[in-house]
Amino acid sequence: MTVYAQILAGGKGTRMGNTAMPKQFLPLGKKPILIQTIEKFVLEERFKAILVVCPVDWLTHTQDLVHKYVTDQRVVVITGGAERNDTLMNGIKYIEENFGLQDDDAVVTHDAVRPFITKRIIDDNIKAVMKYPAVDTVVPAIDTIVRGKDDQVEEIPIRDYMYQGQTPQSFNIKHLKAAFNQLTDQQKAILSDSCKICLLAGEAVHVVRGELANIKITTPYDLKIARAIIETRVNI
Repeated sequence: MTVYAQILAGGKGTRMGNTAMPKQFLPLGKKPILIQTIEKFVLEERFKAILVVCPVDWLTHTQDLVHKYVTDQRVVVITGGAERNDTLMNGIKYIEENFGLQDDDAVVTHDAVRPFITKRIIDDNIKAVMKYPAVDTVVPAIDTIVRGKDDQVEEIPIRDYMYQGQTPQSFNIKHLKAAFNQLTDQQKAILSDSCKICLLAGEAVHVVRGELANIKITTPYDLKIARAIIETRVNI
């Protein structure tokens, strides 16, 4: 079994507000958020390659950052697509064209803006994807989840069965490709989560536990929290 990592850095960060660059390139401590994330994956020796998939307009900038901060030759920068799952499939295409594809090959995909991922979470994903075609990282929901539409509450599900999704999300690559190719264009257009590709195709998705600190830096408030975490760790 060959395992690859794919760090999804294709977002434009519109919810971060008026910034000079996408959120993954913003500073966090002494390094950009993206680099903080890449460094966690470089520590895992089982990855054959670590793909960083970025917006085409930021390709040179991303390559320059990786060259400046990262010495591991497994890290490769490529361009993503228009949407998250286009970006994911661009990475799969690169793997297939450059390394070939065997039946049990797997990919561990992660948001570039979740820099506090731990070795334990990565390890649990690798172990799980050896057994299951699709793996999602989740934490139990703390708040009550309310489902609604048009400013009306339609359902309040039982919280014991509710989780908040994180990343990594890990997949057997051939299963993921087959599932994606089964979807209609309409289904592909509304996908907001990669594990849903497998669910829509009838594949089971296994879960591993994430951690509350494995936050996604999406808004200015998230960035403040992340910087506070970094400062705390530096001062310990």
